[in-house]
Amino acid sequence: MKRNKEEIHRRIVELRRAIEDHNRRYYVLNKPVISDFEFDILLNDLIALEKQYPEFSSSDSPSNRVGSDLSDEDRSFVKVKHKYPMYSLSNTYDLQELRAFIKKILDLFPSTPVGFVSELKFDGTAISLTYKGGKLIRALTRGDGITGEDVLRNVKNITSIPGHIDSRSLPDEFEVRGEIYMPYSVFEQLNLEREESGENLFANPRNAAAGSLKLLDSGKANSRGLECVVYQLVSDQRISDSHFETLQILKNAGFPVSEYNKICSSDDEVVDFLNYWDNARKNLPFATDGAVIKVDTLDLQERLGFTAKSPKWATAYKFRAEQAVTKLLSVDFQVGRTGAITPVANLEPVFLSGTTIKRASLHNADQIALLGICYNDYVVLEKGGEIIPKIVDVDVKRRDSGEAVAIKFPERCPDCGTRLEREDSEARHFCPNSSGCPTQIKARFVHFCSRKAMNILAGDAYIDQFFNSGLIKELPDLYKIDLNALLELDGWKERSALRFLQSLSDSKKSPFAKVLFALGIRYVGETTAKNLARHFGSIEKLASASLEELSNVPEVGSILAKSISEYFASENNMRMIEEFRNIGLNFADVADNSLNVSNKLEGFVIVVSGNFSKSREFIKELISTNGGKCGSSVSKNTTYLLAGEKSGPAKLKEAEKLGIPVIDENELYKLIE
Repeated sequence: MKRNKEEIHRRIVELRRAIEDHNRRYYVLNKPVISDFEFDILLNDLIALEKQYPEFSSSDSPSNRVGSDLSDEDRSFVKVKHKYPMYSLSNTYDLQELRAFIKKILDLFPSTPVGFVSELKFDGTAISLTYKGGKLIRALTRGDGITGEDVLRNVKNITSIPGHIDSRSLPDEFEVRGEIYMPYSVFEQLNLEREESGENLFANPRNAAAGSLKLLDSGKANSRGLECVVYQLVSDQRISDSHFETLQILKNAGFPVSEYNKICSSDDEVVDFLNYWDNARKNLPFATDGAVIKVDTLDLQERLGFTAKSPKWATAYKFRAEQAVTKLLSVDFQVGRTGAITPVANLEPVFLSGTTIKRASLHNADQIALLGICYNDYVVLEKGGEIIPKIVDVDVKRRDSGEAVAIKFPERCPDCGTRLEREDSEARHFCPNSSGCPTQIKARFVHFCSRKAMNILAGDAYIDQFFNSGLIKELPDLYKIDLNALLELDGWKERSALRFLQSLSDSKKSPFAKVLFALGIRYVGETTAKNLARHFGSIEKLASASLEELSNVPEVGSILAKSISEYFASENNMRMIEEFRNIGLNFADVADNSLNVSNKLEGFVIVVSGNFSKSREFIKELISTNGGKCGSSVSKNTTYLLAGEKSGPAKLKEAEKLGIPVIDENELYKLIE
């Protein structure tokens, strides 16, 4: 049945809105809710309708614009217009379409030999690095293709990106385009740490890399283990007429250029390259979602030109995410340390992307409803760029109506029976019985004893044993366990008991930041605990801080501030802290004795902005260990604004407005000499 023009227009508007929303989730929030393949289907549907009905076309349509990673929020990154626009690539999942793309170019230049460079596509976030006089002076995100954000202060911490280049073969000023990515090993470790601290996990390495690149805390960004690969030089001056040779020159100059590139002379060679890597990518240490095919000769690139959003001389071929189908046997509803309920699917074992999958997270009630999944269904598993397998679809055709039973999310905690709660801003259900739910209690003990917290020699098995025998109910009970009590437990010998007791004693020397992290306050990870300890200096000041004061701490937003405030509003928590204090735990920030500690900056509030000869973390530590405090924003209470290279213009303007003195790194050193 034919659709009338009104229905067509309504569908086009719906597609544009959906694509804009998915672009925002992908580029700005780094939390996509659909796969690249599903997104491309929406975009291709829109392009097809706009082509068929040109009266509804629009220059503002997402089909004519690059997806933007610019945020409306003030993230203190300066927005800068690109000297050369950063286009996106057209893409295809079909080899025949790719062959047609190559044939079209060959037909345009029948008497000219045309080579194609096939490059494995790293799945990360785009970056444009500007060098002048051999020095890295700017690092812009793609943004909307016209304007990007300068993230130089974070990029400088990526060891694979050279800060200086000494090569006479390169122009005085030029840009290199590349991809910031996160290796699988780093990604896995990061998600383990986030899981321990009760934070949401990153879906894949691409999201983790994009989120890390825009962290306001450069020290935290530095700890994320980001890498870079360079794939293009952009300049008014060419260094070669061949794109492939240009990459070799960049590599010889010290840039991180991919080794997974090949010059091809025909579509068959390109397809051979793709078929090889579609299988071999399983063994790579990083995520790849396809390959980019480019015309090698720069003169031909120039003659082919660009569309509104893409070069006509390049396209991306996307690998289909690997999938497997298996049967859903049951669902466990697991209780986490913070009370979050996570449904986990138990599956018939199936081999996928190098590993045998038996379990997969269903995330929350919304995801279960979205999939429409039932017990005994055959489900589609996918890894693709993901490390953690996820259920992406249900094979409804194989559903046995007699066996299919809808999955019902529990109304009560599967461990303690307390009615579950769900806040409007949360996707997950929570058990509010934090003081009486056995799983939550034991998980808090495991977290408290973990290496990054108090580093006590007690894992899950020991905690289970202590809890089941009645030795522990609240965290301070750990320090009441004595040698006789341990020796009465099954499997304990004097040597292991003494080692455990020694680790308890050693844990009392842990700094305030580790103790704060160990308390297990919801959303407070290791880095946030350090920021809070450094900012407030003691548990008393932290506990009495207002929501506004908490929000002034780096990386603390409104949700986290509320969580911290609610934790210290609990009489039970404050009683526990006092008990810990009597035990001898440290609840005040003690200066690092490895530095020349003084009180020369006592009473000073110094806001640090820009880049310095040493890391920002070192500068902040220097201030705090000499009695000063580091502010996150310039206010009337600020003593100095310490401005380095590329200092934030908003902070400089505010300092000038309030009459706050601006000092440089050398003046700081003079203050503490």
